[in-house]
Amino acid sequence: MQLAVTGASGKTGWRVVQEALARGYQVRAIVRPDSQLPEGLSGAEVLRLELGDRPALESALRGCDALVIATGARPSIDLAGPLKVDALGVRQQLQAAQAVGLQRLVLVSSLCAGRWWHPLNLFGLILVWKRLGEAWLEQSGLAVTVVRPGGLKEAEDDLASQRLRLSAADQQVDGSIPRRLVAQVCLDALENPASIGRILEITSSPTQGDQPESAQATLAAWLA
Repeated sequence: MQLAVTGASGKTGWRVVQEALARGYQVRAIVRPDSQLPEGLSGAEVLRLELGDRPALESALRGCDALVIATGARPSIDLAGPLKVDALGVRQQLQAAQAVGLQRLVLVSSLCAGRWWHPLNLFGLILVWKRLGEAWLEQSGLAVTVVRPGGLKEAEDDLASQRLRLSAADQQVDGSIPRRLVAQVCLDALENPASIGRILEITSSPTQGDQPESAQATLAAWLA
């Protein structure tokens, strides 16, 4: 499979790239022109472009089988950042995908997307714009899965003990999850046709005693 990953230099995006390469995917890692590249992109084809450069974006997506959208606004004094990235930026990617005939998309969104009364909205109404980006994808007619992770953790030392908690839209309001596990769930969802048209809210917690099922097995059972 030829997979495109946007936001590939971000903390979740480069993990998606790494996990995809480990599964044998061919990966186009799409990053902004001024992005610093993490080591996790080694082995991927790196393409630098602005999402607003429609011809360049279409060229990057042409020939790909799927797209994981891992772009996300970063904390900034620009309160319009979330609108530009999480809503308009998602729409730009959607339109480019439609233009080149790319049908399968997975979006990394956020728990509580669409909620107005939430502390995260102090940062430019980020959850409102994330929900608008989701909605545009849902209305596109393409094969879309939305993944809404809880608070994102960098640590990976207890990854093997993490038990994945899955729910449909607007069921979870708190909790956290390692970014590495989010990356794995994105690819598991991509590989499972039953996830198409679904919003997957995901958090996790360490277990005591028995080894938890893999994220892939947990997702497959939940979608069955």
